[in-house]
Amino acid sequence: MKVILREDVANLGKSGELVTVKDGFGRNYLLPRKLAVLATEQNVRQLEHERSVISARNAKLKGAAEEQAKKIGAVKAVIRRKVGEQDKLYGSVTALDIAEALAAQGQTVDRRHIHLPEPIKATGQYEVELRLHRDVVAKIKVEVAAEA
Repeated sequence: MKVILREDVANLGKSGELVTVKDGFGRNYLLPRKLAVLATEQNVRQLEHERSVISARNAKLKGAAEEQAKKIGAVKAVIRRKVGEQDKLYGSVTALDIAEALAAQGQTVDRRHIHLPEPIKATGQYEVELRLHRDVVAKIKVEVAAEA
């Protein structure tokens, strides 16, 4: 099945690209979520017409992401958790916890943009990557401290 992507899809392609996917993936995932449209002749012609609109939208999103990255770069998130022996946490700190800590400081970030390969399970200082746009990556400092 050939589809035209309306949004970036990880491991598949960027918005505006014509890609071939398996029928089930297109029919059950991409089309219902409006991530893609079928690649009919009319849609292909419309895509060629809208390429300039898509590139302008991507440039605007990239500019907004760069501006947000500058603001977030100066922020330090402090998360307090209960700890056991050897400074190990009861539970862990996840991307959602980091997003909530940033929101408390006035910086709204979608938790899916926070790249945390594995949850944080010990106290200390960590540098966490935020992927705000496919070309814009910001790094923030996260301090996990023991609760008093």
